[in-house]
Amino acid sequence: MDAGDGGRGCVSFRREKYVPRGGPDGGDGGKGGDVVMVADQHLHTLLDLQYQKSYRAERGKHGRGKEQHGANGQDRVISVPPGTLVYDAVNDEFLADLVKHGQRVVVAGGGRGGRGNARFKSSVRQAPRFAQPGEPGEERKLRIELKLIAEVGIIGLPNAGKSTLISRISSAKPKIAEYPFTTLNPNLGVVRYKEFTDFVVADLPGLIQGASEGKGLGFKFLRHAERTRLLVHLIDASRPDPKDDFDLINHELEGHSSVLASKPQLVVLNKVDLFKDTAQLIPIISVLKKSGYGVLMISAVTGYGLPEILDAMARWLLQDREREEGLQRESARESS
Repeated sequence: MDAGDGGRGCVSFRREKYVPRGGPDGGDGGKGGDVVMVADQHLHTLLDLQYQKSYRAERGKHGRGKEQHGANGQDRVISVPPGTLVYDAVNDEFLADLVKHGQRVVVAGGGRGGRGNARFKSSVRQAPRFAQPGEPGEERKLRIELKLIAEVGIIGLPNAGKSTLISRISSAKPKIAEYPFTTLNPNLGVVRYKEFTDFVVADLPGLIQGASEGKGLGFKFLRHAERTRLLVHLIDASRPDPKDDFDLINHELEGHSSVLASKPQLVVLNKVDLFKDTAQLIPIISVLKKSGYGVLMISAVTGYGLPEILDAMARWLLQDREREEGLQRESARESS
């Protein structure tokens, strides 16, 4: 990212008929343009940045005689999706977290314009024959990451039914198939339910053992779960040992970050339609509840249990939002 250089100041003297001792009249150079990143809610990927890696802002115009100041260079505006994290690639310095639509950050500042010789005129220096050059614009190499912004993240092993679930409770239309790793990219869906306004759900690609160490697709997408308020831990009830699957995923969350491991979870047993009697699931439910989690049973295919899981998500999010708003009000009172 290259910001614009500042324009040069001008060395000029006023020379007009009938104007004796005209004096210096060199104008200032314009400021160089900044490189600015702006969050745009209409974007969902960083694909554009993959194909264009170099951005340069316009340099400031040079000053001219008759005290004409150069125009400022135009900023170079780069639109990115909300959830973009910006780092300095050289020293790994964190620069910005663009969360809301329209949020802006200057990632490379333009150089200041040089002052013209008219600025240096004084009683003891009536004819300065020098001006300042413009300052160079800032050059920066950036590392940019995208973390999807969703209040609820659906996690689980491959083929647990995450894509089917998000397609049933939201407007998302993910690819659904009977083989693992159908989902290669996170899917976002907006859920509108009863009097609760709405909330965004993310279907995160299947994790496997070793995901936190870079195996499979999990390492690439685990960071998306860090922004969520609530994790819906989806477990395939028809698997040989659902409790072992539950522990495996939690181990990978802990291996990725303590923040992710501490996220509240809603544990959901899926595919209960494959059992003639749900009483068969009582032993595994009892084991999971001993871990301190509430457990719900659903069938994403048939729709069984979906109203209950939506109620649970909505109630939890409403309480969390109210708690957050209370903290903000308390903080505002203390600062005032």
